[in-house]
Amino acid sequence: MLALIEAAGWPIWPLIIASVIALAIIIERSYSLRARLVNPPNLLEQTLENLRRHGLNNDLLRALAEGSPMGRVFAAGLRSMNGSRELMKETLEEVGRSVAHELERYLTALGTIATVAPLLGLLGTVIGMIEIFGAQSPGGGNPAKLAHGISIALYNTAFGLIVAIPSMIFYRYFRARVDTLLVEMEQQALHLVDIVHGERK
Repeated sequence: MLALIEAAGWPIWPLIIASVIALAIIIERSYSLRARLVNPPNLLEQTLENLRRHGLNNDLLRALAEGSPMGRVFAAGLRSMNGSRELMKETLEEVGRSVAHELERYLTALGTIATVAPLLGLLGTVIGMIEIFGAQSPGGGNPAKLAHGISIALYNTAFGLIVAIPSMIFYRYFRARVDTLLVEMEQQALHLVDIVHGERK
């Protein structure tokens, strides 16, 4: 492997760095975007039960805010539950935007790597081809050496695609997961509003 990296030349190093960053983002987002971590099951029911039993208190709000992104949305909504329905919805939407931004963290970087990696690979190949043909003598060169040099130059393109394809797959997967989580969170937040203000009537 080290011999291939050395053969491909310096243009492959940006691709190696990009691959390490992409792998780190994929691992981090795979952990952070787990449904149980973002939107724990039965959180709405547990929140309403605690609200009925103990009323609105700082312990409940702190536990919700520190527990999960969905809990943070619920806590913000409950803080404004004594206001109007519209005020509560506005508060939920404001905090929801902040949570959405948090869930989308690093996805732009992953998408950028997926887009740029093939270009970096192509750049390395072009640089390699220029060096190969620039080293040929006017009288011609050894065809075997030329073929070997071209194959080495193409390593950059291959490695660029190896980095780009998984990055794009995971980028699309994480985008879809974030969208799904946000829809679920929005539905539960609106349900909370309906229940809280329905009980007051």
